[in-house]
Amino acid sequence: MRFFISTELPIFIQICRVKHFLKILFSVFIAFVAFSCQSEKQENVNEAARRMEIVDSTVMAFQQLLFQQQLDTIFSKSRLNGGISVAKQGRIIKEKFNGFEDFKTKSKIDSNSVFAIGSISKQFTAVLVLLQEEAGKLSIDDKVSKYLSDFQSKPFQEITIAQLLNHTSGISDAGNGLLSLPGTKFNYSNKGYRFLGEIVAKVSGQSFDQNLQTLFKKVKMIHSSTANLFSNGHFASAYLGTPTVFQQVQNMPKRLASQDISVAAGGVLSSLSDLHRWNFALYNGQILGKGSLKKMLIPSSQTQHAILGKVDYGLGIMMNAGKPVSYFHTGYVKGSPSLNIYYPQSQTSVVILSNIADESKGKNTIFSPHKAVKELADAIENATSEMHKAMKVQ
Repeated sequence: MRFFISTELPIFIQICRVKHFLKILFSVFIAFVAFSCQSEKQENVNEAARRMEIVDSTVMAFQQLLFQQQLDTIFSKSRLNGGISVAKQGRIIKEKFNGFEDFKTKSKIDSNSVFAIGSISKQFTAVLVLLQEEAGKLSIDDKVSKYLSDFQSKPFQEITIAQLLNHTSGISDAGNGLLSLPGTKFNYSNKGYRFLGEIVAKVSGQSFDQNLQTLFKKVKMIHSSTANLFSNGHFASAYLGTPTVFQQVQNMPKRLASQDISVAAGGVLSSLSDLHRWNFALYNGQILGKGSLKKMLIPSSQTQHAILGKVDYGLGIMMNAGKPVSYFHTGYVKGSPSLNIYYPQSQTSVVILSNIADESKGKNTIFSPHKAVKELADAIENATSEMHKAMKVQ
């Protein structure tokens, strides 16, 4: 069964048509599986095991079909200079690239191209903080003033590490005061994450970059680095403008380590392949202990995201306020919009990285393909989840 959407239609209409198609195909698959399971009963051979095998393989085939066709549509519509990759249970089910790492040399983007991932970096910082807590070197309920001299005066002395992690510290990126009293409101703060990086370095006795390198090595993220330590030639340089009229962002990636950005807030460099490795390792309990991972993923604040709408926020990670269950984060430093998503119920990882942005059109336009990918992935996740439940009770 094949399903096509005209690339002339706006992306949001395409998504609506996909959702309608999901309902139709869902009914077809239910009928198919019901028939298959009746055959199993007649054969009476390992019925339960064979039933689940049919359910799982059917749902995976359905998911793969939708991603393969619809991501092509989004890609061609947006003319993305970058890559989109979808992996399920560690296996790539759809991957597509377009454009160049370097617009002058015309070196092509692939799954190992290294991008600046912006605020996706924050989940790495949160994990490092939680690892220090597991080692007994801090508690996220500690006052930051216990570790940093900048927090000795009121009301800064009341700020906790947890409040830095979930952006409720009140710390302003623009000035030296507080936007709100600690613990009362969500105010997104890159500066707060810079302070978290300083805490990790102080309690561990190693630089923040060294801590990250150790983490990358543990997860086998061989293409990942920090702005300070990067030496790989496979870098997707950042650009402003369009692929035909562009300006290269200077001093990349070193500029990401500057105090106004900082490695801990936005200075991690990674690839599509490495972010899949990270997602599967993190959410399957290979990095943090069960208690720490749960702590990271409990919604402890909420905000209205400028692109994605209302989202819950844990510790360095965003979550859907409704269905489906999804852990994600956007990232943006000049010229490099990014999005990393993981769906724990289906063990599906979705990553979109790019290296050019036309800032004159605003972030809603810059992130339109990223938003379309998330809307599509959410719709497919909801449909496959319902399909899985319905098949089990046939």
